[in-house]
Amino acid sequence: MTPSTASLSAKPLTPEGFAPFGRVVVAPEQPGRAFLGSLIENRREAADLDFSLTHTAASPLPFEARLMERHPFSSQAFLALDVARFLVIVAPSGSNGPEMGQAQAFIGSAGQALVYAPGTWHHGMVALDRPGRFAIIMWCAEDGRNDEFHPLAQPVMVAG
Repeated sequence: MTPSTASLSAKPLTPEGFAPFGRVVVAPEQPGRAFLGSLIENRREAADLDFSLTHTAASPLPFEARLMERHPFSSQAFLALDVARFLVIVAPSGSNGPEMGQAQAFIGSAGQALVYAPGTWHHGMVALDRPGRFAIIMWCAEDGRNDEFHPLAQPVMVAG
């Protein structure tokens, strides 16, 4: 790590810890359902619900974050389908992008789903230990304003 690299220590992903950035839903331990429908917020009339699947390569810890993204008009949900653990990096909004001085990192596991609140800066999903598969749900429109990306001026190193 160079002197100009910031660092974060990841903590377990819990509903309470993640609350400033969105919601965490844990799969029921007994037969039953965990409903997500009302958690996927849409702020545009012209948007359609988009459902996609992604397969991510495994990355080791420590992990170097260089790019953050957000979705200003929609929540974005990630449902862990086949993954051992995954890394979540989030930050509140500042005047010129993510406020990385207040960034947090979490480690999630199989059986968890997370929903980023609209406008929440986050890193792309990172699978740990082995490749991972996720389902993604968000509202998208054809106006090209679904995503905003922000390259970090200073990388952030995340340890487990």
